[in-house]
Amino acid sequence: MEKPAYVLKLACPDRPGIVAAVSHFLLLSHANIMEAQQFEDRLAQRFYMRVVFAGADRDIVLAELRTTFRPVAGEFGMEWSLTGQGTPRKVMILVSKFDHCLVDLLYRMRIGELPIEVTAVASNHGPEHFRHIDFGDLAFHHFPVTKDTKPEQEARILRLVEDTGTELVVLARYMQVLSRALSASLARRCINIHHSFLPGFKGAKPYHQAHERGVKLIGATAHYVTDDLDEGPIIEQDVERISHFDSPENLVRKGRDIERRVLARAVRYHVTDRVLLNGHRTVVFPD
Repeated sequence: MEKPAYVLKLACPDRPGIVAAVSHFLLLSHANIMEAQQFEDRLAQRFYMRVVFAGADRDIVLAELRTTFRPVAGEFGMEWSLTGQGTPRKVMILVSKFDHCLVDLLYRMRIGELPIEVTAVASNHGPEHFRHIDFGDLAFHHFPVTKDTKPEQEARILRLVEDTGTELVVLARYMQVLSRALSASLARRCINIHHSFLPGFKGAKPYHQAHERGVKLIGATAHYVTDDLDEGPIIEQDVERISHFDSPENLVRKGRDIERRVLARAVRYHVTDRVLLNGHRTVVFPD
């Protein structure tokens, strides 16, 4: 029987001895390193590391390992996490009328490609817009919103996040700007998909604007949500080349495909502990 694996990820000021200390700790913990990735940001003088390991000759108790690792982390000033690999993360999906990203995430979850457990799907539009989607046993919540009711609506969203133990909120083309308060409450645990290769065209009908400007590339960007609209740390981006043959409708169709795959990759990177924040940027260890 294959032993369960665990993921240690860390960030700290760069200095000699970090890799040696982590390796020595895992050796003393009777752990076998299965995968190790690291990055030295010389400009910021920061060090980043992700290690996957399993018990070598005994079972590992995660709570005990976290306790015994704290002195090592303290010595190097580490920001760190230690989690079980493959344990599904609790994810809530917020969506508006455009449902292509929602459907894609649910499909990838059901075939086992994304190790997530969807705690709820919530929308500012009613269930009649989603009758064609098989939610199965997933809970759907309708949270209508107006300019006047936005604080109450966001309070309901945050309460649902807390009540369901949600670890990550995904804005799957959720066409509402989160308030500064909600953005702060969901810091580091909320991912948005933006309909352009940022920076891009602002406002309504971005693909039509792109068509009018004769662009040769369209794209999508997945980033962490901050109180600065669409300015959060970028996790993943992708583009597709287009030409003068493409109509605005073609751009929309191709844009949907890009958005789906970019958001799915960003969610996978997050829930498999491959993303570390580096100021306004991210360090993403590829899979």
